[in-house]
Amino acid sequence: MTKLTIVAFDGTRFDLNADDGSTVMENAVRNSVPGVDAECGGACACATCHVYVDDNWVEKVGGPAPMEEDMLDFAFDVRPSSRLSCQIKMTQALDGLVVHVPERQA
Repeated sequence: MTKLTIVAFDGTRFDLNADDGSTVMENAVRNSVPGVDAECGGACACATCHVYVDDNWVEKVGGPAPMEEDMLDFAFDVRPSSRLSCQIKMTQALDGLVVHVPERQA
């Protein structure tokens, strides 16, 4: 298991144990993290699981693929660290990952 921290917009921290191969979105939904709506269920067909990757993790997580980048056009307050949480798969290399939930989703 890898450690994942999701910080809700109000500052509440959700320190989770994530299975390798699961997505940040799956872990957020499973643990009722507020603000991660995930309306499409992880199909990269909406922008309602938008998160900001913590600055210390941006390089390690990497940038969005072209399809994800297109969907981010529909997200609220997109920043250079924006990603769709359904597209971030947890691995041992991401052990300790921290992401932040925006004020609202698209």
